[in-house]
Order: sequence, then C-alpha cells, then structure tokens
Amino acid sequence: MVKNSAILFSPDDATPPTALTEWLARQADVVLTIRHVDDLMAMSLRGRPRVVAFDARTVPEAVYDACRRLKRDSYTGVVPAVVLSADADEAFDEAFRAGADEVIRERIELHELLTRLDAMLRRSDRDLVVHPSTRLPGAAEIENDVARRLKNELRFAMCYADLDHFKEFNDRYSYYDGDRVIRILAKILHDVVKGVCGEDGFVGHIGGDDFIFVIPTAYITETCSEIVNVFDLLIPFQYSEQDRRAGYFFGKDRRGQLHRVPLMTVSIGVVTNDRRHFTHAAQVSELATEMKSYAKTLPGSVYSVDRRTDSQPAGVLRISESKPAVPVGDKS
Repeated sequence: MVKNSAILFSPDDATPPTALTEWLARQADVVLTIRHVDDLMAMSLRGRPRVVAFDARTVPEAVYDACRRLKRDSYTGVVPAVVLSADADEAFDEAFRAGADEVIRERIELHELLTRLDAMLRRSDRDLVVHPSTRLPGAAEIENDVARRLKNELRFAMCYADLDHFKEFNDRYSYYDGDRVIRILAKILHDVVKGVCGEDGFVGHIGGDDFIFVIPTAYITETCSEIVNVFDLLIPFQYSEQDRRAGYFFGKDRRGQLHRVPLMTVSIGVVTNDRRHFTHAAQVSELATEMKSYAKTLPGSVYSVDRRTDSQPAGVLRISESKPAVPVGDKS
C-alpha cells in the first residue's frame, strides 16, 4: 500500500458526496475505492490507512459488517472509521454500534461535515497509542481488552511474550536489525493469534521486545505451540550464515568477558482465569509478568502456563510447561 492512503469502502456504485471525497483526498496521497470486505482487510493489514470512510446509504448491513470486522482486529482497529449513513435515526445509531468513530448523515451541512471529520482525526491522533514500528495497540488497549473480558465473565488467557538474547543480538548486529526482528515477532503473533482465534484474539505491544496477546483458554496450546514453532523456524535467518550454522556467536558480558550467546528464542508466560478470580486487569498483568520471568529461566523457546489457584499460598508454583515437539509435564 502507498505510505499515506485513505480508503472509501462502497459495495455498490453509489456516488458519495463530493465534499467527502475531496476531504479524503486532502488527508492522503491517494484514495482507494474498495468494494469487497476481504480487499478492505487485506489493504488495511498491508499498511495502516490514514482513514476509512464507509458508504452505508444503500446496503447498510454489508457496510456495518465490514466496519465491525475492521474495528475488531487489533491491528486495524486503530484506523479512524467514518460512516456515511442514511438520515434515519436507526441507521445513525447502528453505524455507531458497528464501531464507527464518526457518523455523518446524508443531508449534513458542509461546514458541519468538515468540522466533525477534522475533529475525528484530531481525536484519533490524540488517542492513538501504538508502537510506531509494529502498529500494534499499546498498554491502554491491552488493559481495555482484559477489562472487557473480565466484565463479560469470559474465560481467557493473557500471554506475555518476550525475546531471549535480544540485547546481545542488537549489540552484535544493529538496532536496525533488531527492529526487523521485533516486526517479525509482531507479524508472527498477529497472524497466528488471528489464524487460530479469529476475532476472539487480541495482540498488543508493550514496547521493546515485550508483547501481550489475549486469547480464549481453549486455544492456549494450539496458539502458543504455533508461535514457538514459527519463531524457531524463521529467526535463524536473521543471523549471518556463520552464526546460523554455529547456532551461537561470541559476545561480551557486563564484565567484558567473552561467552557464547545462543540464537534468540521466545519465552511466553501464560496466566488464565480458569482457576483464579480476577477483578482488575492489573492483577492479570502482574501474574503474566511473573510467568514470563519463570519461562525465561527455561532453555529454548517455551511457554509456561500458571496452574495455581487462589487458595494456594504465595510462592508455591504449580506450572505446566510445554515446548512443541518436546512436551514437559506439570512441575510442582
């Protein structure tokens, strides 16, 4: 996708108001007209557009479904969405329920239209907190997603993913190469979580090499195993052929002593509400951080699932660890 683009989603041949198309043209280098929802998602995932305008005047249900799909994806959900609706109140309300950031009626005055559209973009720019490299939502949206699941009493797992030996990789290669690795991990997490869990999965980026993904508990094994497998398959190719063949390189520790540094691995700490009662997202985050720290003490790429209950005393761990192809049973 062009670096700076806007999208007009219109499933039929209806002609949108000139004022809207001219406003879109001022926001981006190019305005793309898209008629199919799969094309909308593909273009939005390929490169985040500045704004998406939905024309819902003639086939509203198809447009509302497209808007919901855009907004439910953790990557594209941050894209500002404006819906052009019919004048009826029910159409106006339904557009907002579909996730629109702004709704404009067909018979709106020009001055009001432009004022509201400009205000929508200002709100979006102010509220948008995403990592500039991965375009994934940050801590605020992670907390919102967990809070929503708690409120709706859903069974879920918060999974904290972190890279091992990432600093040493940056020191040996470059921050540019490190950023590429971060983007690769973000892509793996997004694609696997969405492929396995669909709209029930969420992926966020805390910062650096720290990521959170939230999924239904039924998908823990499938999701985490696939992430670990794909990561271990792709990451060796981020090294030089010499380092890749050796499986390590020599780096210096904090005392300046040479030591072997293995290829990067990924550690995932997992906490669920299957056996615990949480009242706030911060409680879940604290335990996920603890589980991530534990996972990092284990060799290789691994995910570790907390099996404790609220009744167990602090400091007593009962953890299920697993590596694809080399499962490890419960440990006490």
